Amino acid sequence: MYNCAIKMKIVIDTSVIIAVLTNEKHKQRLVELSKGGDLVAPASLHWEVGNAFSAMLKKKRITLEQACRALAAYAGIAIRFYEVNLQETLSLCVKANLYAYDAYFIACALRLKSPLLSLDDALLFAAEKSGVSIIKVRP
Repeated sequence: MYNCAIKMKIVIDTSVIIAVLTNEKHKQRLVELSKGGDLVAPASLHWEVGNAFSAMLKKKRITLEQACRALAAYAGIAIRFYEVNLQETLSLCVKANLYAYDAYFIACALRLKSPLLSLDDALLFAAEKSGVSIIKVRP
């Protein structure tokens, strides 16, 4: 007998990845909320993670060694990356007054008809107003 259960796709943003990799206070809750899901993100996530760590390095919040260990852990997270339509993304930017890097996550969630998991309240608000289901970490 075959198990044909389909995992729910969950769009995750940079705030989720950074919180998990740096052991922030919401890490355990994020892991619980995404457990069993098929983690997906726009292809831009990869570069945003690099940018977040470069900012931490610049502010001397972490060492290069710590950043490299975190990036190695990031490489072990199973995330499926998707391309998003730039014209649709720019339309979202105008409608929701967003920067493109935030709109990419909403566009991905809309494309895949999947919920968005984020710690960014402004992004979650814009996503919900755009018709995306959201997963709230905080009550």
